[in-house]
Amino acid sequence: MLANTFCHLPRVSLNKERALWDQGIATWEDYREIAPDPTWIDASKEHLERRNPGFFADGMKPDQHWRLFGDFRDGVAFVDIETTGLSMDQGEITTIALYDGDAVKTYVNGRNLEQFVDDIREYKLLVTFNGKCFDVPFIERFFDTKLSQAHIDLRYVLRRLGYTGGLKQIERLVGIDRGELREVDGFFAVTLWHEYKRRGSETALETLLAYNCADVINLENLMVMAYNENVRATPFGGARQIPQPAPRKIPFRADPQLISRIAW
Repeated sequence: MLANTFCHLPRVSLNKERALWDQGIATWEDYREIAPDPTWIDASKEHLERRNPGFFADGMKPDQHWRLFGDFRDGVAFVDIETTGLSMDQGEITTIALYDGDAVKTYVNGRNLEQFVDDIREYKLLVTFNGKCFDVPFIERFFDTKLSQAHIDLRYVLRRLGYTGGLKQIERLVGIDRGELREVDGFFAVTLWHEYKRRGSETALETLLAYNCADVINLENLMVMAYNENVRATPFGGARQIPQPAPRKIPFRADPQLISRIAW
């Protein structure tokens, strides 16, 4: 899709991009003949060949970052954190889940949490839900580091498609069912962490990790859905569709009895 994209270029709005498509100008080479500054075409080709999504993300509004996914899917990390609260100044990260479309990695405070900082460097593109406002700044403050990857925040992408509300609400709207984890939310996750810390309950930790992993696995489903919905609205929809991913097994087992006890 990026090779058909112009909205990352200076002075090319979404309306102008649509007008170009309607005129049959579908690729960067098509645009070169009328471009005010053809060096931007050369730069776009170079950064795509160099596998640098940040060049394109910097020129787009956040709700257009879905365009990065098709070309950089092989370098994506779906990321979600759980914390002891919403305060970045006083809260701590309890667990992190990272999913690259193939394997899920988890990180636990007091065990291997610091390893996340090294592992995330392997990826060029992050996908989160509300990560621009919460997950990424929380990670950067907590670890005193900088995440320099391009970043698709699905909250912006989905909102443009008409899906509003939190991640769990949107999942229900599109038919994603979390099964035994359907009653667990971010506040519940804090309780599970306290249960693990106070009682040494490995069952509580495993339930928390199952919930955290469900977040990142479902992010892939939502990302593909959002990409396909957006690309269908372009002249290139038929050729740019991405198959919905096969169901992924969560590598941890939630304890329904524990969930019921805490919920009660």
